[in-house]
Amino acid sequence: MAQVDIAWTTEFLVGLLNTPSPTGDTGQAIQYVRDTLAQFPLTIETNRKGALIATWAGQATDCPRALTAHVDTLGAMVQEIKDNGRLKLTQIGGYAWNSVEGEGCTVMTADRQSWSGTILPKKASVHVHGQEMREMERTGENMEVRLDARTTSEDETRELGIKVGDFVALDPRVRVTETGFIRSRHLDDKAGVAAIVGAIKALVDAGLQPAQRTTFHISNYEEVGHGAAAGIPTDVRELLAVDMAAVGEGQQSDEFSVGICVKDSGGPYDLGLRRRLVTLCETAGIPYRLDVYPYYGSDGEAAWRAGADLIVGLIGPGVDASHSYERTHQESLGASARLIVAYLLG
Repeated sequence: MAQVDIAWTTEFLVGLLNTPSPTGDTGQAIQYVRDTLAQFPLTIETNRKGALIATWAGQATDCPRALTAHVDTLGAMVQEIKDNGRLKLTQIGGYAWNSVEGEGCTVMTADRQSWSGTILPKKASVHVHGQEMREMERTGENMEVRLDARTTSEDETRELGIKVGDFVALDPRVRVTETGFIRSRHLDDKAGVAAIVGAIKALVDAGLQPAQRTTFHISNYEEVGHGAAAGIPTDVRELLAVDMAAVGEGQQSDEFSVGICVKDSGGPYDLGLRRRLVTLCETAGIPYRLDVYPYYGSDGEAAWRAGADLIVGLIGPGVDASHSYERTHQESLGASARLIVAYLLG
């Protein structure tokens, strides 16, 4: 019987969360996953796009499968070095500026230096700007990075090695609480990657292998919409995307079960696969929630839109406050990994 090691899976997740990977600069995170998967009986490569492709020989090859999850995260890029030495940003991924106000960040330069800073409104001090600070609209034009370096001019900032186009990673601020909650930015979708890796370890520890040859596609461009548009082998018949389940008002998903998405902004997922996933949960006693995510898209849809002739489903751990300071629970992480185990064996 395959048992998910939730402590090991959480430790892997914490390490991945602490590895910066804004879309476009994901090499460190891809390498982190690759180093972990190297201990398992997988054939591993990266494609030209930079995604990690790992293949596990199954007991049969008549219905090859794939799972996909993404390591790329929300972030930003330097758009302008301002006259005052601070930085104007362009967003990577879809988030509200107010959700990152006051957040720490790291500017990663082309020559491999890192500079810490804070994302703030241009008028950040209530003691200086009063009501004007409170009422100022939070837009890209009104937000800036205050660098933790002695600089008050464009020239001084350029002397630090910072250039337009440098990537900016948001500080994850990871914390695992005694009550089992995991608080961090970028649980979307590093928690999904951890669920897959935890499931692989569970099968290996039990001396088992998947029922079908399985490809694990670790995407690096999901947040901008085209992650799994390439990299899924052409003979794969079924793709299971593992991404966060959106928790909030009006949603059925929670932080203690695995979410099974029936429909998102791109339309319904495959009905037959959804019914199989529900049966697997009910047979194994895995807590699950069916849900609709109205403002959501996945790598499964990226594959569909690229023309892939696939059955596609979507599952994942419940994540509260998506695209902000997120939270899930080890129970949800474990339920997601358990469903992946059952799916791989079924």
